[in-house]
Amino acid sequence: MNAPDHRPHLRVDKITVTYNNGHTALHNASFELTGGTLCALVGINGSGKSTLFNSIMGMVRPSTGTVTLDNHPMAWALRNNLVAYVPQTDQVDWHFPVQVSDVVMMGRYGKMSFLRIPSTEDRRQVALALARVGMTALAKRQIGELSGGQRKRVFLARALAQQGRVMLLDEPFTGIDVHTESAIIDLLITLREEGQLILISTHNLAAIPEFCDRVVLINRTVLAAGPTDSTFTQENLQRAFGGDLRYLNPAQSLLPTKPRSPRAETPATSRATTEHDVRASEAPNTCRRVL
Repeated sequence: MNAPDHRPHLRVDKITVTYNNGHTALHNASFELTGGTLCALVGINGSGKSTLFNSIMGMVRPSTGTVTLDNHPMAWALRNNLVAYVPQTDQVDWHFPVQVSDVVMMGRYGKMSFLRIPSTEDRRQVALALARVGMTALAKRQIGELSGGQRKRVFLARALAQQGRVMLLDEPFTGIDVHTESAIIDLLITLREEGQLILISTHNLAAIPEFCDRVVLINRTVLAAGPTDSTFTQENLQRAFGGDLRYLNPAQSLLPTKPRSPRAETPATSRATTEHDVRASEAPNTCRRVL
C-alpha cells in the first residue's frame, strides 16, 4: 500500500449517538488519532464499539458531535475511498458463489467506472494485496471453501487493495489460529510503519501491548485514550470491564512488559480475555489447527 504524502488525522469530537428507540449507545465520546498509529479499541460487549465504527464509516449519524478525517467530514473521506473496513466474518454470506480474487477486487470498486471493468492497475493491486496476506495460491478458490483464518486474510487483502489511509478491523483475531494471528499482527505492524492509521476492535487483551502503540477504552463513552504504556493500565481496565476481568492463566500478569516486534512469535500461554468473550479458538491451545 502506498504511503500517503502526509499522515491522516482522524478526529472524533464529542459524538453522541441515540437510536430511534431512545437508546443512547455513545455519549460525548472524543479521541484523536494520526497516521502511523495502531490503536486498540477495547470494551465489553454493548460498550459502543460497533456504534463507533458505524459512525466513522458513515453508517450512523451522530445526534451531536462530529467525526472528521483531515478536517473533512467522513462523507468526503468515504467518497474518496480513504477508509477501509475489515468486518467480522460472521457478517458474511459464505455460500455466495464468488472467488477469492473477486472479493479482493471489491476493494477496487471505488476506483472503477460504473461498469466496474477492472483495469491493469486494479488487477495489479489485487495481486499485490493477495501476496501480502499469503493468499496468492488460493486466488481462484471459492470463498466458502476457505478456513476461518484464510477468510480473515481475504478481507484484509480487500482492504489493502482499496489503498485507503484509514483501516478499521472488527475483531480480526476471533476464530483463528495462532499462526494466522501472528501473520496478521506482523502485517499490521508493517502497515503502521508505512504511515497507515489502524483502529482495531479486539478482546485479546494480553496481545495489545505487544503491537498497539495507542489504546481507546470505551464503555458508552471514551473512558481513556492515549499511548498504550500510560493508558492500558489496571485502573483503566477495571473502569472499562468492572470486576469481570478473567485470566486464561492466573499465573500470568495481565499486562505483558515487552512490545512485540515484527515476526516475533506470541506465546500461546499469554492470552487474556473477559468472561464476556471467550473466543472459541481459545479452547485448549494444543487443539488449535494451524493453517
